[in-house]
Amino acid sequence: MSWNDAYLESKIYSADPVELVRMLYAAALNSTRSAREHLAAGQIAARSAAISKVLAILGELDGSLDHSVGGAVSQGLAELYAYMRRRLCEANLRQADAPLAETESLLATLLEAWQKVEVIPAAETHWAPLEAVSESAAQSWSA
Repeated sequence: MSWNDAYLESKIYSADPVELVRMLYAAALNSTRSAREHLAAGQIAARSAAISKVLAILGELDGSLDHSVGGAVSQGLAELYAYMRRRLCEANLRQADAPLAETESLLATLLEAWQKVEVIPAAETHWAPLEAVSESAAQSWSA
């Protein structure tokens, strides 16, 4: 095992669930960019391998959704993941950049959103939502 592999493994095992999701989005985004580069260079096998990696990551993200808790957000993400998987397959079959570019843009947007998510320690979860709303709304909740 190389130093990079050991570092990544350590980072994965010590990450909280939000950080794991961020890492998956970042890896999917990087692989999508690689697929585009390989497509432009005419490297068919490398392009296909990069697309396969993104497909696997999307499968992991989709499998981690809890529809009983996530409601409409969870369902929307599942549909978005399915859409991206279709676009990636189209990109691979047609050797087309447009579906890869679209997928890259979607993944970048998702990663940006997840980078703004703050992890709230369990001891603070009771009051943490109050910090995210205006003072007047917080006062009306406590009345």
